[in-house]
Amino acid sequence: MKVLIIGAHGKVGHLLIGELQSKNIDFVAGLRSKEQIKAYQDNNIPTQFLDLTASLDDITKSVKESGADVLLFSAGAGGAGYDLTIQIDLDGAIKTMMVAEALGIKRYIMVSSIFSDNRDKWDASGIKPYMIAKHYADVHLRGTDLDYTIIHPGALTNDESTGKIKSLGENESGSIPRIDVAKSLVEILQNPSTIKKEYNIASGDELISDVIK
Repeated sequence: MKVLIIGAHGKVGHLLIGELQSKNIDFVAGLRSKEQIKAYQDNNIPTQFLDLTASLDDITKSVKESGADVLLFSAGAGGAGYDLTIQIDLDGAIKTMMVAEALGIKRYIMVSSIFSDNRDKWDASGIKPYMIAKHYADVHLRGTDLDYTIIHPGALTNDESTGKIKSLGENESGSIPRIDVAKSLVEILQNPSTIKKEYNIASGDELISDVIK
């Protein structure tokens, strides 16, 4: 297994690198700028240039060069504006799904959001365009032939790991440290039974490994 982290410079993606290293899981950090690539390479982290706003052909070339057989999408516009949200969280995500199918890469893991499937919650979120983008990216992923898993974390915090989470009901909310999202992603990567499943999670009182199984 070799994982391409799409959005490795994001907060969850950056933490995920450390978790993958601790488990000796082969990975490559997908990054969108030469400055990021140099900084990561200076720390002996394998990198691959990947620009989600680029053409489908260019993204295909980048993914192929990475040598990955698992795509993990953790990219996001990060509040950079609604235009970039559509380009990255929606169009960029779908382009990577199309590339995966074209290259025969079956395994695809998506970091989505709590309530991405609950329109009644979108207005109150304060980030409705982001929720719409995540919703339709998830819808597209479900319609592919990819071996996907979608994780829907609650509100993200920078708190320390508790190593414990819970499954959320349809209308339940909660928060979760980004590091525990990263740990959950590693559990998903190592567990084939998570294929075609979705997880709505927040901090709780169950071990991550017990919930992600």
